Amino acid sequence: MDREFLTDLFADFGPVTLRRMFSGYGISADGTNFALALRAGLYFRADEETIPQFEAEGCGPFQYQTRAKTVTVNSYWQLPARLFDDSEELAVWARSALGAAQRAALRKRPRKRPATRKAKAPTKKAAAKKVAGNKAAVRKSAAKRPSKKRTQKRRPS
Repeated sequence: MDREFLTDLFADFGPVTLRRMFSGYGISADGTNFALALRAGLYFRADEETIPQFEAEGCGPFQYQTRAKTVTVNSYWQLPARLFDDSEELAVWARSALGAAQRAALRKRPRKRPATRKAKAPTKKAAAKKVAGNKAAVRKSAAKRPSKKRTQKRRPS
């Protein structure tokens, strides 16, 4: 599927943004990604509300193969082939897919970031290095100083 075909396909839905992704495009509206156009087909975002529609049409979730296994992505389902000829009904499905994507975005909680990072207290290793370094400095300075033992001066007799 090329860019022009996808733009024409979503004409009844409204303006969409196409971004290169994997072997095709990610399709978004209002900043929310709701569809994938890949070599394997066109996939719309789905959730517990919209999956029964896809199942009724005999469609399945997006799957891809790795070396070890087949991975199934239940949040994207393949669009029924009959919708490629009916742009008005495709627009209805696209709106429900956008709704599913927006509901999924609401469920995601924003991660809390620490306001400011405090300076970390030195770890035990760092503290041990500091002590070892101080001991070495004491040894060096001691070597430079004359010894504390006083030599007795001989008095002439």
